[in-house]
Amino acid sequence: MTKAATTRAAIDDNPFLRQALRAGVVNHAAAARFLDVDGDEEAVAAAIRRYGEELPDFEAAERRGTVSMESGLGASEDGLLVVSGHGFAPGEGRLTALLANGDVDTRVLAFALDRLHAVDVEPVAAGVAEGALAVVVERRDGADALRVVEDALGSVPQ
Repeated sequence: MTKAATTRAAIDDNPFLRQALRAGVVNHAAAARFLDVDGDEEAVAAAIRRYGEELPDFEAAERRGTVSMESGLGASEDGLLVVSGHGFAPGEGRLTALLANGDVDTRVLAFALDRLHAVDVEPVAAGVAEGALAVVVERRDGADALRVVEDALGSVPQ
């Protein structure tokens, strides 16, 4: 594999770096050191710069949709969200679900999860299917998570 191909593969293995390249906010020499691709640092930095120039510009797109919150979720075999037999349904539980409907997909989910982690909200479960998204969090995190998911829906990078 060529140095350029190896560098591109290393960037693609680090999605945050790929997004930063698209946004034009990368110090190429620092990125070359981070990637630890064998070879001359300047050559790797040049390969990073060239790859960044080929990527589409970073753009945020507003998605149409609504976000609601449902508290009191507990464990269930079915319900609002089920993953491999572990479900969450309304009842007497201690969890809250953020439910988004509309123009939502896995990109919205990934962006929302990244933003939730950035504000120290650890989702219990999450999923997306056919224009619906669900993120389950601890009840105490519900209001913060609602704001994050609403904001994520309005500014998803494309």
